Amino acid sequence: MPSVEERVAYLEGLVEDHGRAQAGLGERIDRLSNRIDGLAGRIDAVDAKVDRFREELAARVDSVDAKVDRFREELSAKMSHQFGWLVGIQVSVLIAVIGALVAA
Repeated sequence: MPSVEERVAYLEGLVEDHGRAQAGLGERIDRLSNRIDGLAGRIDAVDAKVDRFREELAARVDSVDAKVDRFREELSAKMSHQFGWLVGIQVSVLIAVIGALVAA
């Protein structure tokens, strides 16, 4: 069985090892904190880029939406015009047929 002095020396050695490990742990935590701070800055930069992209995309979608609305209005106007001609031609043919039947 080891003596008290040997046991105390062994325990002092363990405490010194723990002290060194703790000092190294503090340095590692500081380095990790610095890396996290740098990462947060990079995340903010990426977030800003995503926001800009979202704004540009929204502007493009609005532009396309306006073009589609204009096209739909122009198409509706053309169809209304063509419908007027179609009804006019049908009425003219109806009058011609009625006239031909009355004349016969």
